[in-house]
Parts: sequence; structure tokens; C-alpha cells
Amino acid sequence: MSAQAFDKLEQQINELIRHCQQLEQSNRDLHLQIAALKEERNQRLQITGQTEQKIEAMISRLKTLEQQA
Repeated sequence: MSAQAFDKLEQQINELIRHCQQLEQSNRDLHLQIAALKEERNQRLQITGQTEQKIEAMISRLKTLEQQA
């Protein structure tokens, strides 16, 4: 194999290594995004549950007031 062929092969390998590193970084970033989105979802579910409880309590109070009237 000629020196040019080895140089070209080395360039291709280096390009492949850079591409793999970029993909690894993208993968790490995506995992962080997923974790953040899961946390946000959990917080929203918790808020939704609290809101539902408050609404149910208000409806119950309104029914009680209606029956007393």
C-alpha cells in the first residue's frame, strides 16, 4: 500500500473517530434532555394532581353550601 493510501485511510479513520465523538456527545445531550423532561413531567403531574384535589374540594364545599341553602 502506498503512503498516499495510508494517509487517506488515516484521514478516514480520524473522520470516523470525530463522527463517533460527536454522536457520543449528542447521545449524552439527549439523555440529559430526557432526564429534564421526565422531571418536568413529574412536576406537572404533581401539580395537576394537587389542582384536581383542590377542585374536588371546592365542588364538595359548593354542594354542601347548596344543600344548606
